[in-house]
Amino acid sequence: MSGPLNWLRQLAAVTRFSLASIPQRAGAVAAALVGIAGVVAVLVGTLSIAEGFRQALRSSGSPDVALVMRSGSDSEGVSLLTGEEARWIRDAPGLRRMATGPLASAEALVIINLPKRTTGTDANVLLRGVEEAAFQVREEVRIVEGRRFEPGRNEVIIGSGAAAEYAGLDVGGTLRLGRVEWRIVGRFTARGGVAESELWTDAVAVQNAYQRGNTYQSVFARLASPAALDVFQEALSRDPRLNVKVLRQDEYYAEQGRLLSNLITGLGSVIAGLMGLGAVFGALNTMYSAVAARTREIATLRALGFGSGPVVGSVLAESLLMALVGGGLGGGLAYLAFNGYQAATMNWQTFSQVAFAFRVTPALLVQGVLYATVIGLLGGLFPALRAARMPVVAGLREP
Repeated sequence: MSGPLNWLRQLAAVTRFSLASIPQRAGAVAAALVGIAGVVAVLVGTLSIAEGFRQALRSSGSPDVALVMRSGSDSEGVSLLTGEEARWIRDAPGLRRMATGPLASAEALVIINLPKRTTGTDANVLLRGVEEAAFQVREEVRIVEGRRFEPGRNEVIIGSGAAAEYAGLDVGGTLRLGRVEWRIVGRFTARGGVAESELWTDAVAVQNAYQRGNTYQSVFARLASPAALDVFQEALSRDPRLNVKVLRQDEYYAEQGRLLSNLITGLGSVIAGLMGLGAVFGALNTMYSAVAARTREIATLRALGFGSGPVVGSVLAESLLMALVGGGLGGGLAYLAFNGYQAATMNWQTFSQVAFAFRVTPALLVQGVLYATVIGLLGGLFPALRAARMPVVAGLREP
């Protein structure tokens, strides 16, 4: 054990000397720390956008809720169902039923334009006409201000995300859409899901206001159990009167968010990669400066019997410590600046805005620190090898 123990003692001694010289190189070390912290902050901040968007969609889904659309439709907006088809869907087996009937809501969608609070520019917002059963199908929806709309009347309730993002959506106020004036009677939450970005009203009121006739875009139905999807799906596929497809609600929303999440993650990774390259060169410069400043010290230690391994280890240890500190600072900065920040972005599947909050999760912070560690290793490796290969005699001659 004397060999490994002696190696560790030498590593500790050389590392201690290395760290003690940091104040003499404070400017270069600070620059490298700022560079690494900036890279991690950008990486974590960008990925928190995708994570927040994914969370909004995950919160919207439930495995015991089914979504029925016209076959061939990739989103509700391009689907079309007649009132008669909606009735046949409600009568299918596999749905949860109450004394009032099956828990299924046929829904009509309209894209409307509303001005943003911050910029005043118009954005696409979803006006969703629902049936009374919608509040039992989507159990996550809770009225937090005001009341529900009354069926058949031009009354709307607004999601909390929409209320925060768009102007003129105050409970008790009115909203003019086309030739119709709607009264805002309530505000609701939905566990942070996409429904909070929408305005809800009675489906018949939407049909009348926009001359849709007896048509809908989709039917949301609560299953008797998650396993009942197969029974429900088979019954609809075997019905010759229907040409529809059935999805679990959580699977539908996961697919809706995949395109944008992948785009944000890809762009964030590219940006962080380019910035990381700059941070690696910054770390290289710092560690080469450290080795150059300690040339005579390293040569003296080698002459006293210290091996090249502890010298390499000490340079890498300093570089890793610098990277970890920078990564921690960058992660903390990203958390303070981005976590919980409210924003809205276009869902390219529905062409409507989705309000969501950035989410800086522990997994993202760990990812940022790991990325900083890679930067530290790359930035310290070549200076460490240079220190280990330094001729002892030449080093002792350094002034």
